[in-house]
Amino acid sequence: MSSRALSVRLDDEALHALGQLEATGLTRSQAIRLSLVETAARHRDEEALAAEAARLEADEDDRAEMLAVARIMESLRAAR
Repeated sequence: MSSRALSVRLDDEALHALGQLEATGLTRSQAIRLSLVETAARHRDEEALAAEAARLEADEDDRAEMLAVARIMESLRAAR
């Protein structure tokens, strides 16, 4: 694994968060690396979810099925 030194300025909120991570036993470097990797993964997941939602929104068959299921659920609720 290649590593590079990086210098950053942290505000009070980031310092507090770093302290919380260090309190779990992580080193400062581990905490920062873990935070960067997890944040990037979360962004990728959010982008993938948004793309899937857009794909489903554009799928007319899926939308028709969703509306049909909603009508069935509403009729079941109304029958009570």
